[in-house]
Formats: sequence, C-alpha cells, structure tokens
Amino acid sequence: MRHDLPDGYEVADLTGPVRPTALWGFGAQWSAEPPQCGLLADPVVDPASTNGWSGSGTGGIVYAVVAESAAGLDPAVTAECGQWELSAGQASGTVSLTAAPAIENAETVAMATVTTTVVEGGTETHSHADTVTAYLDGHVAFVTVVTDPGSPHPQLGADFTAALMVKTVAALRG
Repeated sequence: MRHDLPDGYEVADLTGPVRPTALWGFGAQWSAEPPQCGLLADPVVDPASTNGWSGSGTGGIVYAVVAESAAGLDPAVTAECGQWELSAGQASGTVSLTAAPAIENAETVAMATVTTTVVEGGTETHSHADTVTAYLDGHVAFVTVVTDPGSPHPQLGADFTAALMVKTVAALRG
C-alpha cells in the first residue's frame, strides 16, 4: 500500500506494538472520558504480531498497521461514544466518530481527533488525526493520518484515510 502515498513521501517500517492513541500524541498513561470509549482507540491485539509502516511528507504522516486479534468492534461502545475526551500529561483531545467506509465482512469505525499539547512556556501545539479501524478475519487493521492544521501545504484528509483502509484490507485478504 506504500505506493498509494503521494510523491515525495519517506517510508519506514514500524516495529513493536503501535496503537492509535500513541500516534495521536498520547503516551502509555492516557485516560478516556467516558472510559469505555478508550477501547475504540486501543484495540485488543497480539502485540507480537504488530506489523506496519509509516510515511511522512508535506500532506501529513500516514500510518498503516495490522495485528492479530480475536476481538471485534462492540456496537454498544460505538453507540455511546459519538464524541469523547482523551488526556495524558500535557496533551488533551477530542475524538469524534465519523463516517467509516463499508468493507464487506469487516466491522469498521472512523474517528477524527483534535489534540492540543501544552509545551514549554505554555505554548500550545495542535494536531489533527483521522483514523479508520477495521476488525476482520482474526485481525485488526488501522490507518491513521496525522496532520498539522497550521501547515501551509495541502493536507491529506479523511477521504484518503478511508480509501487507504479499503486498499489495506484488500491487500491483507490477498
């Protein structure tokens, strides 16, 4: 799926367990409000099976990750978590469910996250992320695109994220 990135992107393999929360700028010690909504950003996976890549360029940073999982998407959680809060240390954010792509024989959820981090001297940095997660065939796959709202360059958006997820699932299924 790396060939679907715009021209000029640098690509690297990801190693170790990777979760959407980490890609959104939240460390290991984050909390969600309400707590059950955190499951949407921290899918249950076999950490040893995590495989993926990242690509960075002027339109943002793209992550594509897949891992083995026996878990599915809980419809009760998605029904309760149309919008929720996430925090860790100096970072806070709002997560909103958005339209997820329909993928045959897969459960999908899409989220838009707006994060604010307070850095030295009280300066705030802002980022935006679009994430689509698919639960399928004993796996969880997610694609996240992180962008800088203040960038002078055109940013990749939710449509790119959704399209890359559809292609990722097709590639995973062979």
